[in-house]
Amino acid sequence: MKAYVYGASGAEIADVAKPSPKGTQVLVKVHACGLNRADLGMTKGHVHGAAGGVGTVLGMEWAGEVAALGPDARGVKVGDKIMGSGTAAFAEYTLADHGRLFRAPSNMNFEEAATLPVALATMHNAVVTNGALQAGQSVLVQGASSGVGLMAMQIAKLKGAKLVVGSSTDATRRARLKEFGADLAVDSSDPGWVDQVLQATGGEGVDLIIDQVSGKVANQNLTATKIKGRIVNVGRLGGTHADFNFDLHAARRITYVGVTFRTRTIEEIREIFAEVRNDIWGAVESRKLQLPIDKVYPFAEIDKAFAHMEANRHLGKIVVTM
Repeated sequence: MKAYVYGASGAEIADVAKPSPKGTQVLVKVHACGLNRADLGMTKGHVHGAAGGVGTVLGMEWAGEVAALGPDARGVKVGDKIMGSGTAAFAEYTLADHGRLFRAPSNMNFEEAATLPVALATMHNAVVTNGALQAGQSVLVQGASSGVGLMAMQIAKLKGAKLVVGSSTDATRRARLKEFGADLAVDSSDPGWVDQVLQATGGEGVDLIIDQVSGKVANQNLTATKIKGRIVNVGRLGGTHADFNFDLHAARRITYVGVTFRTRTIEEIREIFAEVRNDIWGAVESRKLQLPIDKVYPFAEIDKAFAHMEANRHLGKIVVTM
């Protein structure tokens, strides 16, 4: 079968063996895949958790149909329209654990469904489970114009946030954040953004920050978080190392939580997917939670899709169809 593989000369389409499902695995006939930042890193040889390196079939999320079941797979049958996340998504067929997928709503096509698995799982876990957002509280999403960032704002609004602030350093994307739940859009590269957040919260700061930037905004985040607020570190697009004001952190008694799927067990991931289904799936089916598709590429042009992502001018998801 055809797959997008990181090889000795870089990422390229190659022929690989079609996988066979074992245990709780489901074999999926892939119809569409969503691109993610971690995919971009792996096309350059970076490792993401256990994935990466020469011989790796790339890709993290997909939508398709169940083609076959492992002997212990439950909950789906051959022919079901599904979407999910895992590894080796950019291929004609991929494998997924039966607990790491969603049934694709009948009112979504494969391209639309492929945009959602990573964003839903990541941001429900960040905003609701680890962020402990309560109705009437305020939220700041750093890096809000990414697919997961747009989803974070929508989930916050769905759960009753009274104020949602989104950040983007791009003026065009920042101007569109209100379409996805932002009450206030700020430029995190402007030193005045903290004052804007404090003004919007009566000088207290926000209850919760969902941080996909980290790096140089770490100390600004501390100042923009209210006393006894929470910061959930989801991503580090602004850098993995930076100065950190431990005294300010302690003085404001901020709960600082780091999250990633890279070190989670399959049992933990199954629980996250179950929480999404149990808590917000009605909003997915009604299309209240959805992501814009910036551009769709055929699989033969997947290199162009990655070039488009690297240019960093898109809003929402880039999709590749098989």
